[in-house]
Amino acid sequence: MTADAARAAYLDWLRQERRAAANTAEAYGHALAGFLGFLTRHLGQEPDLAALAGLRAADVRAWLADLAQDGLAATSRAQHLSALRGFARFLARRHGVDIAATRLVAAAKARAPLPRALSVDQARDVAGHVDDVAEDPALQARDLAFFSLLYGSGLRISEGLGLDVRAAQALRTNPTLTVVGKGAKTRIVPVLPAVRAAIEAWLAVHPSPAPDSPLFLGARGKRLDPAVAQKVLRTYRRLAGLPEHATPHALRHSFATHLLAAGTDLRSIQDLLGHASLSTTQRYTAVDQAGLLAVWRRTHPRG
Repeated sequence: MTADAARAAYLDWLRQERRAAANTAEAYGHALAGFLGFLTRHLGQEPDLAALAGLRAADVRAWLADLAQDGLAATSRAQHLSALRGFARFLARRHGVDIAATRLVAAAKARAPLPRALSVDQARDVAGHVDDVAEDPALQARDLAFFSLLYGSGLRISEGLGLDVRAAQALRTNPTLTVVGKGAKTRIVPVLPAVRAAIEAWLAVHPSPAPDSPLFLGARGKRLDPAVAQKVLRTYRRLAGLPEHATPHALRHSFATHLLAAGTDLRSIQDLLGHASLSTTQRYTAVDQAGLLAVWRRTHPRG
């Protein structure tokens, strides 16, 4: 049996028995076709099942290196290797062919993308003027309070939208909020005077100021939907000419990046953001270094 015939049988099994999505089967088929094509060149002949069983880890690594040379990203190479491992498991079960080499090669680790922060002026622009989007004065007050809070306290959009009126009322005597983050973990975050003033202005026109009511409401009186909040900022960034990465989550990234640039230590930023691991917070050091390097290149006489 040729390796290509085995590939066809595997794809049929994926579609018919595993009920794999058409896109999944197509992606696996493409990855395996590329692998077998590489082996034909690498071995000098079309491989059969015996040739597959005799593969070494070096052969699989050579294939991955070839993919990398063609410009395939680490995440895509990992997906190709996953397709090959699935094929190998199928061959082991159906044909008794053990391709041990697939278990000896580790997938390339993809670098986590760096957080994309706004500049200080851009973040202040959002926090101070996002109310230009709505025509209703109440919605203007809501938007200004909400986005000021995201930037001023580094909240996730879900954390801000999860607040109730009682949390805002408590700010009158204690300038901190208790927010519920990922994994239902709570943390305490400080709230700046300007943000407290924006929230108080929203409370003054809040249509349902009972303590257990949602703090941020949509036009129909329900808790504000994340998609609506994202649309508000999307509209504003186009009005103001801000970059496409000006999103609610970018305000949280900006909060952390600007604190780091001002000299705040990483452990404090970790606590403020609610990160479980310091390594997650350390990504912001790369952002800050990248920003410093960009300034150096732009301004140094020899840059």
